[in-house]
Amino acid sequence: MTITHASFVTLPVSDQDRALRFYTGVLGFQVTADREMPPGRWLQVAPEGAQTVFTLSGPGMGGFEPGSARGIMLVTTDVDADCARLIAAGIQVQGPDELPWGRMASFTDPDGNGLMLLTEKEGF
Repeated sequence: MTITHASFVTLPVSDQDRALRFYTGVLGFQVTADREMPPGRWLQVAPEGAQTVFTLSGPGMGGFEPGSARGIMLVTTDVDADCARLIAAGIQVQGPDELPWGRMASFTDPDGNGLMLLTEKEGF
């Protein structure tokens, strides 16, 4: 096997423009692709410098159910500060909680896709 990384993770959304505002405006991601392709808009975002991007898959793009993605882990250097920013933006956050592998919190995007924030414990 010579796999080097995951190219993209699909996040099914009902409204790509609303999702774009959330991922860029609230989470600070950057747009890596935004173009029309049959059967619809190919829209991708990612944290700056990330190898793996997130495809905001709208209606008609692959038959995905909006809000069905779960367990997307986003690593951060300061989960507490990021949780405070999410709460200030009106996002409901569960945590952060101290766990053996680090401090972790969870939240959902506007469609209900489940995301988590993790500040990893050193040496874990």
